[in-house]
Amino acid sequence: MNTTFKPVSASHITISELMLPSHTNFSGKIHGGYILSLMDQIAFACGSKFCGNYCVTASVDTVNFLKPIEVGELVTMKASVNYVGNSSMIVGIRVESENIQTGTVNHCNSSYFTMVSKDSSGKNAAVPGLILTNIKEVNRFQNALKQIALRKEREEHRSIATFGSIESIVSSNKYKVQVDLG
Repeated sequence: MNTTFKPVSASHITISELMLPSHTNFSGKIHGGYILSLMDQIAFACGSKFCGNYCVTASVDTVNFLKPIEVGELVTMKASVNYVGNSSMIVGIRVESENIQTGTVNHCNSSYFTMVSKDSSGKNAAVPGLILTNIKEVNRFQNALKQIALRKEREEHRSIATFGSIESIVSSNKYKVQVDLG
């Protein structure tokens, strides 16, 4: 087992990229899928930098697009490891866009990627422990613990969830659904 510890600062990664017309969706805004791809790249870089191994994405928690990103804006993503398990890390990512003409900066989204460290044979590999050096890092660690607890709770509910029969769901008029099993 890996008994080394590293400070959160050993994981810090920042990337910036100018948004081009080729990155747009049909409404002329930057495509969310493109932003997700960049987020996956920075999560990989952050996790790999911290643990010294190749990492894979195990899950992505809550990606809420808060503000649209425009062509010509500078997008900056900041990532750090917020939590470590045995072979996994929760990487927090903050996405901001900056209008380079006005200097206006918008928080576009924050998300959490669970990355898993892999050794050269593709097996899960131990990651270093995490040294928290300020209150912000402690808060992020505590938030990661809450996320883990909520994820476990969701998984539990998913396995036992009952919302009544199909008939009761359809007849309730609460849901915009029709059932046609014929």
